[in-house]
Amino acid sequence: MKRILLAEDEKSLGEGLVFNLRDEGFDVTWVQDGKTALEQFQTAYYDLIILDIMMPYLDGFEVTGKIRERNINIPILMLTAREQLHDKIHGLKIGADDYLTKPFHLQELLARIEVLLRRSIWSNEAQVPNIFIFGDNEINFDDLSAKTPRGTFQLTLKEAEVMRLFISNKGKIVSRKELLSTVWNISYMINTRTVDNFIARLRKYFESDSKNPRYIKSIRGTGYLFDVD
Repeated sequence: MKRILLAEDEKSLGEGLVFNLRDEGFDVTWVQDGKTALEQFQTAYYDLIILDIMMPYLDGFEVTGKIRERNINIPILMLTAREQLHDKIHGLKIGADDYLTKPFHLQELLARIEVLLRRSIWSNEAQVPNIFIFGDNEINFDDLSAKTPRGTFQLTLKEAEVMRLFISNKGKIVSRKELLSTVWNISYMINTRTVDNFIARLRKYFESDSKNPRYIKSIRGTGYLFDVD
């Protein structure tokens, strides 16, 4: 039984979500403010966290940031009535994995939970060492730091997930479809240009010549190949 921590201060919505999630077989702990959500995270194990943004004491952004200081892997889904794009972008940048705007349909919430849990299982099972070295580059998946001849910097969660997928499939072609379904929630409807931009950024990090990549190679009409041989 997967354990979910739900932080939602709206009583009627919280009660409804608890009822429906438990009906789907989840073990749900419901709290109504950010401070208690953080305390629960620190004292118990959860497979997924659902956070409302507007909560007493600590808002969802603050809770997400503090959780990511301790755990970079647990999936976080943010709920909010705020539709501004900059709020969504901010939530994703500080470590949320998905973002759902109120009001929403239960089936959409369940679908997103399923995707996040599936990605979490893949991430835990992927045979990738905590520290991976290729050429003059080093990635630390524990703290998302990377060392290259250009210096040391922090990877975002999505950048780390893309590299983890490439490393776990080194020497094999990874299709764009696989990248989208594994790293991104399919409901984002991300276009291929977004994937291209991500790959271009990773090449700037790890390739001595990003226009003639040594490690992250494009396979025309198919996808990408991570080559370390």
